[in-house]
Formats: sequence, structure tokens, C-alpha cells
Amino acid sequence: MEVNEYNACVNEWSDALFRFACKSTGNADDARDVVQNSFEVLWQKREGVEPAKAKAFLFQVAYRQSVDNYRRKSRLSYGEAPDEGYTPANPGLKRVLDRALAQLDDQARALVLLKDYEGYRYEEIAQITGLNESQVKVYLHRARNVLKDYLVSMEHVL
Repeated sequence: MEVNEYNACVNEWSDALFRFACKSTGNADDARDVVQNSFEVLWQKREGVEPAKAKAFLFQVAYRQSVDNYRRKSRLSYGEAPDEGYTPANPGLKRVLDRALAQLDDQARALVLLKDYEGYRYEEIAQITGLNESQVKVYLHRARNVLKDYLVSMEHVL
């Protein structure tokens, strides 16, 4: 990967990577660190990464760093907004959705975020997480069932 290709990756994927990291870590500062470290790893390994596979490489690094971050902290707090200037249209709904995501373990949360929030295909998610496609589908189905059960319970209705 050449310098201009690396710069194109930064321009193209930094926002999506930051959104994913924010939702995965629950903290904007941690998300910035994850994004910066992901691009640093890409830079260090640029000789072995094809430009066409840079996206998967970046998200795989971010996913692993988010999991490591979660394990270090042992418990995430989802009370913080991903961006200080961001105000959701319905803060009550955002709060309920954040609490619902907090019900999931780190792997299930990452799968839901990658598929439903970022819009990746099962194949891409499998490549990012190191799971096979069937595992992604099964784990995602289970995670969505947990979210559904949480969201439809009477105490969480807005």
C-alpha cells in the first residue's frame, strides 16, 4: 500500500470506523484511541495489506481493540453520547436503545453494530471478527432476540 492509498483509506473509512468504535466502546475518547490505533496498525503493516482489503483490516483491528478495551474495563458505561455536540432527536429512545445494547456481551454488540448500524454484509463481518458466516448469522440472531425481548418488555416502552 502506497502513501496515497493509505491517505485515501483514512479519508474514506475514518468516520465509519469512529461510529463503530463509539458504539462498541460507549465512550468517544476511547473510540478516538481505537481509531487512531487502528490506522497506526494499518500504517505499520501497510506493506502486507492490499488497498482493497484495508477496510476489513481496519474494522478487524478496531473490533479486537474494542474487545480488549471492554475486557480491561470489565464493564462499559453507555451513558455518554458518542459526540459532544450530538443531540438525538428523541433522547428517551436513544437512552432505551443504549440500555438495550448494554444487555449484550461485547461480541454480540459488535455484530449488531456492524450489521444493523454500519450495514456490512455477513461475509464482511465474518472477515472482521474472525468468525465464519454461519456463526455470524447465529450469534446475530441470538443478539437480536435479546434486544427484542428487552425492547418489547413493558418497563422499557416509551
